[in-house]
Amino acid sequence: MDLLRFITCGSVDDGKSTLIGRLLYDSESVSLDVLAALEKRQASGGVVDLALLTDGLRAEREQGITIDVAYKYFTTPRRKFIITDAPGHVQYTRNMVTGASNADLAIVLVDARQGVIEQTRRHTLIAALLGIRHFVLAVNKMDLVNFDETVFDQIAADYAALTDHFQLPTATAIPLSALNGDNVVSRSKHLPWYTGPSLLEHLESVPGAVETAAAPRFQVQYVIRPQTPELPDYRGYAGQVLSGQYRRGDRVRVLPSGSETTIEAIEVNQQEVEAASAPQAVVIRLRDDVDVSRGDSIVPASDEPTLTRELEATLCWMSEQPLWPGRKLLLQHHSALVKAAIPTILHKVNVHTFGRAAADSAQLNDIVRVRLKTAVPVAVDNYHQNRATGSFILVDELSGDTLAAGLIGAANANYFTAPEPSPVAFSI
Repeated sequence: MDLLRFITCGSVDDGKSTLIGRLLYDSESVSLDVLAALEKRQASGGVVDLALLTDGLRAEREQGITIDVAYKYFTTPRRKFIITDAPGHVQYTRNMVTGASNADLAIVLVDARQGVIEQTRRHTLIAALLGIRHFVLAVNKMDLVNFDETVFDQIAADYAALTDHFQLPTATAIPLSALNGDNVVSRSKHLPWYTGPSLLEHLESVPGAVETAAAPRFQVQYVIRPQTPELPDYRGYAGQVLSGQYRRGDRVRVLPSGSETTIEAIEVNQQEVEAASAPQAVVIRLRDDVDVSRGDSIVPASDEPTLTRELEATLCWMSEQPLWPGRKLLLQHHSALVKAAIPTILHKVNVHTFGRAAADSAQLNDIVRVRLKTAVPVAVDNYHQNRATGSFILVDELSGDTLAAGLIGAANANYFTAPEPSPVAFSI
């Protein structure tokens, strides 16, 4: 069975956690002890709060909102799933960015009573920037509008205009009620006018990500030198295959040094194998004695990434400390950690108009386009060609706090209109 990773996003109180709880509950993916507690509460006359299956923090249960990113796993006879429950409050947009960074599909929830609102647009923008190409518009709480087909059609039309702007494949619109389970796992008799699949039926059929489609990329996390009598000359390079596939005998190049050699052996769980694919953790041994350190990349000699000290990137600023031109920080690209500076902020994105606004700083939750310079060359790809090697984070030199998530390469020019004349700051 293949794997589908998806995220639920949208505004506060649209029912994201309840929807995930309903998916787990109705697909019989809840552990027996948790199921017993839920059924005991229901038997005593209380209302079963399915959101508690994902909202585990005390503050989340007290406030009735999602704060942190929660991951849940379940399996059906047709597919395995990893669910990311992301917070809807604008204050926790940075948490949503973290959750969406590894997702293949986004379920955008909309309250049927409110329709497409600012947070719907914000989360769709972020998901599009992060390379998610499959969207589901889940029009929730249809029971509160008497399962009105006209309400659903209007919301679906409004959201279609949004996805058209991002040149995304048409989002699959599904009416449902997460609280009552209508159209979540099984089709509902309350929606006779809807002839499409239930949410779970759609999730089981949508194409998943193919991690081997991108060019082979591997970055060294640890150099293994046991230097024991049994293995006096052993030298292995441990790390994760970030994308693509490596085979024994492949001609490769080590970056940033540029040394060229051949893969002598590939080990998985201390056993030699002929090939390894993303996202396997492996040890690679090279035929020649070349200088390789933590953070170096081992890539095909015929298909190398860009080795550069100057980047143009889109940042999702995640710190309460503002960003200003000239600020020095650290750029972390998987296991590579290098000094960097931001000489120029090119523009800021307005979530309302998707226009470009001039900016001389960035605040919490802003999305900005910047130029970066690094102290040493880094081996990177364009994010839309390789999500694994086209992304990075920025780290504060003193505190070690994460400041921003970055996407390398030029953003899709069709996402945004021309620069706006006034330098008004729009925070998203």
